[in-house]
Amino acid sequence: MKDNFGVNPWHQTNWDFRAAFNFMFGGAGSGLLLIAAFSGIAGNALRAELLLGMALIGAGLISVWFEIGRPLRALNVGFNPHTSWMTRESYAAGLVFALGLAAVWLASQPLAQAAALAVLMFAYCQGRLLQAAKGIPAWRVPALTWLVFTTALAEGAGLFVALAALFDTPARGALAYFSLALIARALAWSIYRSGVSKTAVRAALAVLERSGKILIQFGTIAPLALLLLGLLAPDVARIALLLAGLAALATGWQFKFVLITRAAYNQGFALPHLPVRGTQ
Repeated sequence: MKDNFGVNPWHQTNWDFRAAFNFMFGGAGSGLLLIAAFSGIAGNALRAELLLGMALIGAGLISVWFEIGRPLRALNVGFNPHTSWMTRESYAAGLVFALGLAAVWLASQPLAQAAALAVLMFAYCQGRLLQAAKGIPAWRVPALTWLVFTTALAEGAGLFVALAALFDTPARGALAYFSLALIARALAWSIYRSGVSKTAVRAALAVLERSGKILIQFGTIAPLALLLLGLLAPDVARIALLLAGLAALATGWQFKFVLITRAAYNQGFALPHLPVRGTQ
């Protein structure tokens, strides 16, 4: 196979769809756990939401574990908390699982809220983990941290609203949070877009631009319009909320998948002074 390394940027191959799943599932699980803890639901409904949120986070972490050629090397993750955002992510996940499982066992809302605070740390670590990959121009933009973070909030809120519509449970108190999460994600995308346009290569910008349009049109404007429709037309409110939640979740996952698997071009080698034959 021909080696393509050189001055021209090439697409990294170390992180593939399994890494993308970590950010997709982990983000949605984080956002779901957060909104469930503060939504006012209790009893078995709270237990179910917490378990689903933790299951998604766990599925994302398992995806990364399968990506490692020698899975036992995953044990090394726990030894670098001072330098590695992946280590901090794993510590935050451990705290989420400990508090979340205790909340499920006791059906305790205070413990669920403590787990929600820990999950904020987990979602933030995911954003910093990507932004720390300095060799990838589309990832190293500081604004990416908050785009990943707000996307997790919007995904989780969308999943919560979709489940509430599907099982016909009250979710009116969560609609304002859902709307704010969508708007925050759109603003984070706008800030990220202005920053990444100055650093990323043309191929990465092309796929990010297409994915960003989907995020805004189908992941922000359409869900907000559906929420308004649900308020104005109670007869179709359930289906409107279901579609709004699924749109917010699906577009967030689509964006993260593109970001990890298709926009991850490095900058190539920098050669400011090229050797010329016959000169010193």
